[in-house]
Amino acid sequence: MGLFEKLRQGLKKTKDSLFGGLSGLFSGSEITDDFYDELEETLILSDLGAKTSEDIVSGLRQRVKEKKLETTDQVRDEIKEMIGEMLGEDSPLDLSTTPSVILVIGVNGVGKTTAIGKLSHQLKEQGKKVLVAAADTFRAAAIEQLNVWTERAGVDIIKHNEGSDPAAVVYDALDAALSRKSDVVIIDTAGRLHNKQNLMQELSKISRIVHQKAENCALEVLIALDATTGQNAVNQARAFNDAADITGIILTKLDSSAKGGIVISIANELKVPVKLISVGEKIDDLQPFVAKDFVEALFETEESV
Repeated sequence: MGLFEKLRQGLKKTKDSLFGGLSGLFSGSEITDDFYDELEETLILSDLGAKTSEDIVSGLRQRVKEKKLETTDQVRDEIKEMIGEMLGEDSPLDLSTTPSVILVIGVNGVGKTTAIGKLSHQLKEQGKKVLVAAADTFRAAAIEQLNVWTERAGVDIIKHNEGSDPAAVVYDALDAALSRKSDVVIIDTAGRLHNKQNLMQELSKISRIVHQKAENCALEVLIALDATTGQNAVNQARAFNDAADITGIILTKLDSSAKGGIVISIANELKVPVKLISVGEKIDDLQPFVAKDFVEALFETEESV
């Protein structure tokens, strides 16, 4: 199965939720204030959020006026185009140095460890030598779970005992990566957000070690978010972004959710790019986020299929 077909299937619940409500609005009737109100309500219920929904509706009003559109069936492509513009340009992972470092953050339960396992597999399939650092030392279960995933992916792991200093794990992992000439180091961190100041201090310490041990390396700071939590995921991203310099997002469990509209909300409100999406439970079901494909899969009609 190709990447687009996986994306199409993964977005089915979101598409059904969004277009189940929108299809009746594109009936060809006259564009009225009631139409705009219904459109905004439908977008909000599809987890685009109040601000993004309002931005789309106000932008549509302007386009309707400029292009002198008269009926609702004429606005579908305008909405599609606006969403594409909100998603912006694709932002692939920066793996331009050897080693490159990927720091993965996020609260417990969002699928962070699973995403790391899938990403490790993906990068190895691309011919890269991958090393994973188990720097979530607060839970023994986290270390063991990561160990299972790295075995499945066939990549190396550096781990210490539960309760160890996370920064020490990162230091040893980078030592090992340099000696083994690893291409990519993926660092798992503790899944918590108890205190922004503590989180920022811990991530700053890890970042300093990364740049000391691998000077001028490419560094990605990715937050894993659970698509099934809808707008709560946007709030998590906002809170973490206040505490850390996030470069991108891994959106997990997209296939299990009708709330994939949060991708649009995140891009529009936070200006942080979605870089990877998980559209299934298999080890090869993590894929780069391609905005054009996302929009096409979301707006695909039965006729186009």
